[in-house]
Amino acid sequence: MAEAPQTIEKKPIKFSNLLLGSGLNMFEVSTLGQPLEVVKTTMAANRGDGMAGSISRVWGRGGVFGFYQGLIPWAWIEASTKGAVLLFVASEAEYYAKTFGASNFVAGISGGMMGGLAQAYATMGFCTCMKTVEITKHKAAASGVKVPGTIETFMGIYRAEGIAGINKGVNAVAIRQVTNWGTRFGMSRVAENGIKSFTGKSENQGLSVGEKILASTIGGASSAWNQPIEVIRVEMQSKKDDPNRPKKMTVANTAKYIYQSNGLKGLYRGVTPRIGLGMWQTVCMVALGDIAKEAVEKVTGDKVTAKH
Repeated sequence: MAEAPQTIEKKPIKFSNLLLGSGLNMFEVSTLGQPLEVVKTTMAANRGDGMAGSISRVWGRGGVFGFYQGLIPWAWIEASTKGAVLLFVASEAEYYAKTFGASNFVAGISGGMMGGLAQAYATMGFCTCMKTVEITKHKAAASGVKVPGTIETFMGIYRAEGIAGINKGVNAVAIRQVTNWGTRFGMSRVAENGIKSFTGKSENQGLSVGEKILASTIGGASSAWNQPIEVIRVEMQSKKDDPNRPKKMTVANTAKYIYQSNGLKGLYRGVTPRIGLGMWQTVCMVALGDIAKEAVEKVTGDKVTAKH
């Protein structure tokens, strides 16, 4: 007797899942996330600086507050929306991949990559651009000129360059997000299987919080191989003055400019704080996930089903 074909179920998108993702992302970026992002971006924009030099440069911009430049509103907008975009699109893409016969592993990677692509073009493009502008724009206060505020800067770019101006570097963001999610998902799954094999757990047994953090950290650190795309993204969005930069910047000519200016080493500037950022994101999403789940379930009365 032939077995009945397995029914492919479409996972529902729950408000509780969106609230959980948004809350964890907001906590992550408001604590260590933005300082690490600022140092990473500063190193990528000022490729002659090492870690110590970049930290000193950031401190000189405004002390402790310099490390939170670009947090409000751009990092908050990005943090509160990108999880929802990822969940919606990844869930849809994973479902349709399975209907075409893809395995759970391939469908999961496909969903993550499509979700990362949607993140870039829906919200992350203009948010990363404005964060980078905030971090890299030259301060005119020393010469007595009034420094433009955040919204004033945004409107100035919009009036001068339109939508394209505030989405500068979005193609590089898209490449980064697609490769990020593909690598993170794949390497985290490989690490999970390795941990289960080492500890003698069966495939159906779950991992402890510590084991989840280890697996996710391996996945997150592995995704730093695409740091050149991140440096290219920062350079495309940077407001620093350099007459040698290409007038109309693309991913290709920006990569060439960075390589000619700083060599291969320049394309990997900021990789250390980026790995640290990935580790902190992992701790927030995994270690704090269960605590956050309980809090969200109490607030909404809805059982949280999102993975973390």
